[in-house]
Amino acid sequence: MRVEFEPVEFEPAYRKVAAALLERITDRTLSAGERLPPELELARQFGVNRSTVREALRELESAGMVRRQRGSKLMMVSRPERDALAEGVSRALALHDVSIRDVWEGLSILEPPIAEAAARARRSADLAALEATIGRAMPRSAGAAAAQAAEFFRDVGEATHSRVLMLAHEPLLQLLAPSLRRVIDEVAAARARIATAQRRILAAIRAGDVADARSWTEKHIRDYRRGFDLAGIDLGNRVEG
Repeated sequence: MRVEFEPVEFEPAYRKVAAALLERITDRTLSAGERLPPELELARQFGVNRSTVREALRELESAGMVRRQRGSKLMMVSRPERDALAEGVSRALALHDVSIRDVWEGLSILEPPIAEAAARARRSADLAALEATIGRAMPRSAGAAAAQAAEFFRDVGEATHSRVLMLAHEPLLQLLAPSLRRVIDEVAAARARIATAQRRILAAIRAGDVADARSWTEKHIRDYRRGFDLAGIDLGNRVEG
């Protein structure tokens, strides 16, 4: 029997350099804020051309792993911003034809336990941020109202003080606003119902009432589903990226 092998995939040298640098960053050999050696020195160490190093650094910079210091030619190790990471996931989800139902189900799973965690971990600054966001709950613009609804969930996530939870729901929140805008535009009671639910969730978080925070968040998410039905929006529709 003759055995067939797949061709070996060629990997450009700059990708290998980028991977080697990334490995040192992720294992904390290179810490956030630490300067990288100059391009010529990196080229010498890796045994490649300076242009290869420059291309590798460009790739890491676009991923948010390094950045150039102001007024300096040297690169510095950095941590990618949460919004930028989530934006990449949101874009990928949209490109994979994620539906409104998928986003709604994801929020149904994630947001109630996030509200529970917020009720346990909230601080006075978190409560003030939630109050400020609720104060913007009834704008005329449907787009602004949808953005406020996503911002409220974001503030609840911040109140958990868990980087994992904050990052976990951010891609879905970025996909929530476009579909929710139409619900708010077409369902007259949507703004008032959103504001009422937000106030009840905040009251539970302020009181440290874990069960009530979860219960009201579950009701709030279910109400979004009802809003889509009232607006005649097919949950099978693809989300907007």
